[in-house]
Parts: sequence; C-alpha cells; structure tokens
Amino acid sequence: RKYLVASCDQSLKRMGLDYVDIFYSHRFDPETPLEETMAALDYIVRSGRALYVGISSYNARRTREAVAILRDLGTPCLIHQPSYNILNRWIERDGLKDTLVELGVGAIAFTPLAQGMLTNKYLNGIPEDSRAVQGKSLRPEMLTPSALESIRALNEIAGRRGQTLAQMAIAWVLRDEAITSALIGASRPEQIIDCVGAVSNLGFSAEELAEIDRVSREEDINLWKKSSDES
Repeated sequence: RKYLVASCDQSLKRMGLDYVDIFYSHRFDPETPLEETMAALDYIVRSGRALYVGISSYNARRTREAVAILRDLGTPCLIHQPSYNILNRWIERDGLKDTLVELGVGAIAFTPLAQGMLTNKYLNGIPEDSRAVQGKSLRPEMLTPSALESIRALNEIAGRRGQTLAQMAIAWVLRDEAITSALIGASRPEQIIDCVGAVSNLGFSAEELAEIDRVSREEDINLWKKSSDES
C-alpha cells in the first residue's frame, strides 16, 4: 500500500497535477495480499489522487478477485490494460476477455502492434536502427523466420484491405466489442497519423478473419507473461 501511494504521489509531482483520471496497478504482486493492493487503490481514489482505478496484466482469476474486492470497498475497477494483438492472444486463451465482458470492466489493449512487429519495419528483415537491434523490449530472437513469414503474409492481407499493416493490426484489435480502446506508442508524428487511419476500416469479413488466423502464428512476445501467469 505504501509503495502504490508513494508511486502515485511521485507521478503527480512529476506531471505537476493534483490528480490523475485513472491510476493502475500494473501487475499482480504475489508477495502482497491482493486485499492490500486493492485497498491502496481504493485509498488513492478516496483521497482525491485519482478519479478511477484499473489493473493491468492480471489473469482472469486474479481479475475476478480484484474486481470483487474493489466492488466491496465501493471503488469499482473501471478498466483492465492487457497486452493483446494478432500475434499475442493470451487474453482469449486465459478467458480474461470473456471475464471482462461478464464483469462489465473495460479493456484497453497495449502493444496492439506487437512491439513494432506488426508494422512495415520488419518486412525486409531487422533494420540496424530498430528496437530489436538496440536490445530494448523486442529482442532479435523474437523475430524468427516463422514470425517474419507471418508478418509478410499479414501485410499482404492488409494491402488487399487498403490498409498498412499497422492500421490493420489496430483495426483487428478494435473490431472486438470487448475492447474499449488500443494504446499505441509512436516515435514520430507520421506514425500517429498512420495508426489513426485504422478507424477508417474497422470491419472484417469472416474470410479475412479466417485468413488472419491461418497465417498468424503466436510468437513468444508477451513480455508480461510472468505477471499474468502468477497465481
């Protein structure tokens, strides 16, 4: 509890704000009772530091428990922030997506572009200035031959839809009514413009979805798997 409150206070100080709209518990901590973590979120709202609270990377079981605790405290869990994209569908296998719909909790998907894998950056290999080469969150070993094959096949589907690969990847995430929004990262203004173009075509035919499923192969790119797998 002390750590979460201090973290919130430090964030407010850095941003020069009196409060934030939403404050997240970004991962389940197996070393701390869930009741204590949720009590801290409740306190952060009641003390005026945040208007709402959410959680991130909690699996379906822990999400159900967290939502119940917060409901009893009188501070509802507004939203969950899981990683989700064409190449990383753990929230479907885990049952988290269905759980959020059942509980009435929103979902804002982060890494909809799979750390840049679902863009035109890696269509012709691994550029020298890429995130993978720089040893950041996307590691070179994630870009296996099968992954690159999937990316190129997905790019062909996107082209037939009149979209860039990034636009189709975001549209694929947003097509699902269970997903409230998608969280993207950009290093250049033109990347933002490209991503926003996704909303011009959010519809997918059954044939397109089936082809996307057929050519996409889930790679080991869920960097937050450990926290979501904690029980």
